[in-house]
Amino acid sequence: MPRTPQSIAERRAVYAAELARGTDRFHEPRRQDCPWCGSRRLRTRLRTPDLVQRKPGTFVVDECGDCAHAFQNPRLTAEGLAFYQRDFEDDAQEPLLLRQLALRGRRGRHRLAARALLPHAEPESWLDVGTGHGHFPAAAKEIHPYTAFDGLDPSRRVEKARVAGRVEEAHRGRLTDRRVAERLRARYDVVSMVHHLEHTADPRAELRAAMTVLRPGGHLLVEVPDPESAFGTLLGKWWVAHGQPRHLHLMPLPNVIDELETLDCEIVATDSREPHAPHDLSGALALALGRALPDPDALWRPAPPSPLRHRLHRVLTRTAVPVLAVSSAVDHALAPVLRRTRFSNAYRVIARRPD
Repeated sequence: MPRTPQSIAERRAVYAAELARGTDRFHEPRRQDCPWCGSRRLRTRLRTPDLVQRKPGTFVVDECGDCAHAFQNPRLTAEGLAFYQRDFEDDAQEPLLLRQLALRGRRGRHRLAARALLPHAEPESWLDVGTGHGHFPAAAKEIHPYTAFDGLDPSRRVEKARVAGRVEEAHRGRLTDRRVAERLRARYDVVSMVHHLEHTADPRAELRAAMTVLRPGGHLLVEVPDPESAFGTLLGKWWVAHGQPRHLHLMPLPNVIDELETLDCEIVATDSREPHAPHDLSGALALALGRALPDPDALWRPAPPSPLRHRLHRVLTRTAVPVLAVSSAVDHALAPVLRRTRFSNAYRVIARRPD
């Protein structure tokens, strides 16, 4: 349902009041050591503004010289995350070009992730952590028709997913909340975290909590962006997977494997080819176009746009769509080759909890 002018004006006033207090309070103190291994050998990987929503602020991603873990430093506080994440629940505030890229091929990739579990398990119950609108369970249900899928998410989107029939039970909260973990203890044959860990404040705590809700012998499926992808170096801040300011951690595959083995899990499968999402070049172009053609209706702008600015933005955005379509076609054409190289941009791990 479209927002009324009154609601837009009211929300603009809320943003103006928040920004008048400054953005320093949105950041924790800067770390001098790696949150994964404790090393103090840090280097700055990139500095970037918010390229998606164009909200104020500059964000730094540091990389550990010992374990290659990349992380936002200084990290956003819970209040900061809420501020920068808020409008991602509102499709009207997500840039159209980037939203179209995210939707293209998503169902197919979700089906492939669900299919990867077929040789290892026949689950009766499955919890999708960070499920959002429940798109992954909806696709996975096509591969596992006799499985009961539940969703967990801190936002109200999980409740909408239940109403839409994408999940059977909607759990609102975080897996690292002790009350949530205890309520769901040993309840699931499979727990999935598909592009979830990079958004969390403590990925290791998420993995430990997954062991709590898994039954003995259950399986954990994880998919995350690969910070060692050559696209990260080539595209820098324009690489979609850097995802600032919403991506807090980017973990190399060896780090995740080591952590799961520390939890006594058996690594039953890893894959850096199939999870590759062919949107690196088109995503960079969409970010650049969004930078050049900022949304005139953005709620954090101090004044509403003129009708002329609205029309100009609409015309230029429509003109950019064919260019974006060509770059997306190039991404898909190159994907069969790139996913076999260091340009692959994601990986999958399937681990089994010990009996």
